[in-house]
Amino acid sequence: MGRMDFKQDPGLGELLRYVGELVEQGADEHYRAMSLSYRARYTPVLRALHAGAQTVTAITERTRLTQGAISQTVALLENGGLIARHALEDGRKSGIRLTAAGRTLVGKLERHWVATFAAIDRLEAELGYPLRQVLEAAAEALEREGFSARVTAAKAEMERKHLHAD
Repeated sequence: MGRMDFKQDPGLGELLRYVGELVEQGADEHYRAMSLSYRARYTPVLRALHAGAQTVTAITERTRLTQGAISQTVALLENGGLIARHALEDGRKSGIRLTAAGRTLVGKLERHWVATFAAIDRLEAELGYPLRQVLEAAAEALEREGFSARVTAAKAEMERKHLHAD
């Protein structure tokens, strides 16, 4: 086998991180322009709370993020005074709600979120691909069979071909 030129063939993780960085940089420019001290990682949690979620579990179910990532973001939002915890009637979990400051912030962000999704629609139209659908399908496929298992299968196939070539 010849040497692979990785500058010509970036890996999936590399491309996903790069696209993610470009999206977050663009979003951050708008948060600064809106004079907000805000992090993009807050968005899925705030949108879920605004839509009615009341627990970390409910937020996790509405997003593609891990419970650990949600819990970390909830802690940051709580420390920033944007959300508060409260006891739920069943006593098993603590509830989460937006504070007055959190509701004010969400009010400022609602138009931005609408514009963000319009920008995504325009990007997808420019690309000619339903990028979100492709990423959803990729996530579902990787949930069915993880990337590690796929690499293992590819190595086994390469080994079989190598043995048959001799």
